[in-house]
Amino acid sequence: MARYKGPKSKIARKFREPIFGPDKALEKKNYPPGVHGPNKRRMKRSEYAIQLAEKQKAKYTYGILERQFSNMFKKASSKSGITGEILLQLCEMRLDNVVFRLGISPSRRGARQLVTHRHITVNGKIVNIPSYSLRVGDVVGVREKSKSLQVVTASLNSDHNVTEWLLWDSSAMSGEVKAEPSREQITENIKEQLIVELYSK
Repeated sequence: MARYKGPKSKIARKFREPIFGPDKALEKKNYPPGVHGPNKRRMKRSEYAIQLAEKQKAKYTYGILERQFSNMFKKASSKSGITGEILLQLCEMRLDNVVFRLGISPSRRGARQLVTHRHITVNGKIVNIPSYSLRVGDVVGVREKSKSLQVVTASLNSDHNVTEWLLWDSSAMSGEVKAEPSREQITENIKEQLIVELYSK
């Protein structure tokens, strides 16, 4: 299965949330896509369908494939604590997500591209694996030769607030992971308990 590269607006409309960022199509048509438009009578969704949709929303939001997501859930389940919160923490601690959170890229998809094209370093070494799992104390930066990239400078110059669990150094164009994010610091509208219930069946 390849990574999803289709229309982002269609997926956003499916979940009725701007999971890929601001979307004018979603603002104009705040109802699921389909040939019958908003007037089609829709059957009441089952409990399983609601749980599955929440898992799909989390996967699309973070750009994670099914097998990766399943493995992350197993890892979260093996740790002590609340499984759903740990799962979201693992998603947030991915390198591509941290690059996005630091404001180096305006989107996770763009952040993934920066990582795979070897523009990003971790602790001074180039890492080109978007799913690389960061730890507290790791320093994520822009490679010296890539600091003048227009896409990077434009993103950093835009109005972007770095989340509390990261520390950004604008002069060095790098950020440090200060702590693992708490559930309150994860702003994504994901009901993680539904995902846990789905995998627990």
